[in-house]
Amino acid sequence: MPYYYFDLVIGEEYKSQGGLILEDLELASDRAEQLASELSVVRPELKAKGCAVRVTDGDNRELYRTPLDPIPQWMRH
Repeated sequence: MPYYYFDLVIGEEYKSQGGLILEDLELASDRAEQLASELSVVRPELKAKGCAVRVTDGDNRELYRTPLDPIPQWMRH
């Protein structure tokens, strides 16, 4: 099973959130969305900055990215 790494993306900066051995990218993307949801509750100030959680592989290739705030600021009333 592959090892996936999770980073908090703040602008051009990547802050490691750890890694997990998971069955496939589908599970890794689910975990990334869960982590993004948790971070948006714990650190709500990050939502307004357009932050995201990304998933990378052992070669540091980005495989998936999900925003902390799924509704962009410009779409809100």
